[in-house]
Amino acid sequence: MSRRSPFVTVVLIALLSTAPVTMASPGDHGGNGRSSAPSTATPIKHLVVIFDENISFDHYFATYPNAMNPPGESPFYGSPDTPSVNNLTSTLMNFNPDVAAPFRLDPSEAVTCDNDNHYHDEQVAYNGGLLNEFSEELSGTPANNNGEACTPNLSMGYYDGNTVTALWYYAQHFAMSDNFFASTFGTTVMGHMNLVSGQTHGATPASVSGKVVNGSVIANIDPTGDDCSTGKTIQMAGPSIGDLLSAKGITWGWFYGDWTPASVSGGIATCIAQEDPHYTPFQYFASTLNPHHTPPSSVGAIGQSDQAMHQYAITDFWNAVANGNLPSVSFIKPPANETGHPSTSSPLLEQQFLVQTINQLQQSPYWKDMAIIITWDDSDGWYDHVMPPIVSQSNDSTTDALLGTTGLCGAPAAGAYLDRCGYGPRLPFLVISPLAKRNYVSHSLADQSSITRFIEDNWGLGQIGNQSFDALAGPIVNLFDFRGGDDRQAFDRILLLDPNTGEPMYPNW
Repeated sequence: MSRRSPFVTVVLIALLSTAPVTMASPGDHGGNGRSSAPSTATPIKHLVVIFDENISFDHYFATYPNAMNPPGESPFYGSPDTPSVNNLTSTLMNFNPDVAAPFRLDPSEAVTCDNDNHYHDEQVAYNGGLLNEFSEELSGTPANNNGEACTPNLSMGYYDGNTVTALWYYAQHFAMSDNFFASTFGTTVMGHMNLVSGQTHGATPASVSGKVVNGSVIANIDPTGDDCSTGKTIQMAGPSIGDLLSAKGITWGWFYGDWTPASVSGGIATCIAQEDPHYTPFQYFASTLNPHHTPPSSVGAIGQSDQAMHQYAITDFWNAVANGNLPSVSFIKPPANETGHPSTSSPLLEQQFLVQTINQLQQSPYWKDMAIIITWDDSDGWYDHVMPPIVSQSNDSTTDALLGTTGLCGAPAAGAYLDRCGYGPRLPFLVISPLAKRNYVSHSLADQSSITRFIEDNWGLGQIGNQSFDALAGPIVNLFDFRGGDDRQAFDRILLLDPNTGEPMYPNW
């Protein structure tokens, strides 16, 4: 990919010199007297994890870096030196073992029906490594909630760089992995639990029909105590990565786009219609429960242990950036209509949120020591051609089916927690940072708990224990290059995109 022109560099320097004017400097923290950033094992002082919804690797990167580029769609032309990627070959395109072949979805098909991504059903689709039951087992129902017909064999559909344009440009300019997996098979709650604790076991009550088995979560269920929760609820035993961060005095927060209630009456919150308690994993732990969605006591308290319990709106995130006290570790959950989730969102709305967020962060004073991770909670049942390595076996005949009725999901070791068959489906994973390798593809094995493990190792937290997947997690540090690094490098590694088209905002990038 060509480097930017001198004109573009001048424009960027102007942008960067003006963007932070209303912001306090990192470490100043708005004059609240807190000390500078804590020591870290790497030069990364600020980690931002953007956690989107329901996408498999092949669904977004099946043909990367080669896009079809038909007229009228955002064009994408990959660099000739793009590394090889484990994506769909011509054989898999034309002679797929599934009864339906993978097919391209264009931008006009950005809104689709929802597929089936249940713990048991995904195992059936992978069929012991044959990967030939996706279209039959997981494709969207014949009609959506509005009675409109769903695309036949929907789970075999994928987008290319003419729709998920921004993500492909980020991959070209920064680093990505083609060997990153969900820690277990299943849905939203499991993905979120594995992100923040490497663990889906430890639920109370230990049995909820169709949702919790043997103390392990196998389907979506709301957190106990949250005013927004409905139906049966659970609490998780913990600890979470939030507990480890708090114990070391490291600032952190979960920032959610639909967090702010519509109203609060008598201390009880009434939540907006699209708010989803599944999207707030730290609410499942008693130590970080904010039952009434109480805001922080002040902007200066964001990231610390106060009445908000580290649970915030995304507006709080930007207030912290402007105030100079961005937490060391920030998790961002977009509003439901911008997560990329099929049916309720789209890759185009997701792109708008991602680009607007990342553009702003690149122009903040935090950029020079920041890493932004983009990944997803689960696959939604979208086809992916890679059989995950099974590092966590389970032989529950009521839920497991990866190897059929006899093999189930292998033979677990004595005392191992059941109903955590994993790794699950392969997911996209991107690192955006001035410290990321350029146009790099990692083939090293990693999973959702690798993010947990990176946080533990970078801030010296120790590990969660109790069979958390963090003990098995592969590293993600190979996506970075920590040699050198200064403000000049940070300027050079800025990629500002158009949120509508996903294309670079300046020519000759």
